[in-house]
Amino acid sequence: MTLSGIALSLFSISVVAGLLGALLGIGGGLIVIPALTLLYDLDIRLAIGASAVSIIATSSGAAVAYLRDRLTDVRIAVLLEVGTTAGALTGALLAGVVSPRYLYLAFGAVLLYSALAMYRSRRQELPGEVRPDALSRWLRLEGEYYDPALGRTVSYRAGRALPGLFIMYGAGIVAGLLGIGSGIFKVLAMDQVMKLPIKVSTATSNFMIGVTAAATAAVYLARGQIAPGVAAPVALGVLTGATLGTRLMVRLRGRTLRALFIPILLVTALQMFWRGWQG
Repeated sequence: MTLSGIALSLFSISVVAGLLGALLGIGGGLIVIPALTLLYDLDIRLAIGASAVSIIATSSGAAVAYLRDRLTDVRIAVLLEVGTTAGALTGALLAGVVSPRYLYLAFGAVLLYSALAMYRSRRQELPGEVRPDALSRWLRLEGEYYDPALGRTVSYRAGRALPGLFIMYGAGIVAGLLGIGSGIFKVLAMDQVMKLPIKVSTATSNFMIGVTAAATAAVYLARGQIAPGVAAPVALGVLTGATLGTRLMVRLRGRTLRALFIPILLVTALQMFWRGWQG
């Protein structure tokens, strides 16, 4: 295959990654890294570097649109980023002390349970009555947005902010220890624990993942592990897909987003079980 052909295929795969990343708030790494390592036999460190750049592209492409549509809740994003950052620092300190095998197995089980819980609520368009806890009331974790798919304004309040913060702390530890993105855990914390509308969860996750990816990309750039010939078509493809995804997401119903998210949870859970089994 010629260089232009490789660049075009990288771009095409990245469009799909960016589309799903913007729709589900998980970034493009879940697709980009396996594609680069398995299909193109690229070194894993270069793949992670390109993935970090792609996540920045996803976040940048989606954040502006979701902020404009008032889907992103900045207060919740700042709160949960505190947990993620603290967890990432803890994970860095624990690296080499804790066996990754058991973490893979434990979080694989968590994701499997979460997939089951989301499957049970797959027909739910919006959360039911949510009782905010003291932290949610103090931080005023509430908002509203206009939903074109429902044709009305949706008001929401967050509940159980403290458990959500602890989950993000755990997700940060896993991200720091295992080198995986925490976007999928961000969505789960907001959707399953804090009982936010799925659209708010994915939009806010998109806003948050860019912060973590920027720090990761800076480290890999300093190490010389970002290849421009790979990162450029990947970033352009992801940005294109993210732009399409933001326009599509506001028109989809919440139950459709849940239906798309469940297979991602199952695949990620199986990957974690496999890595844990391999030791």
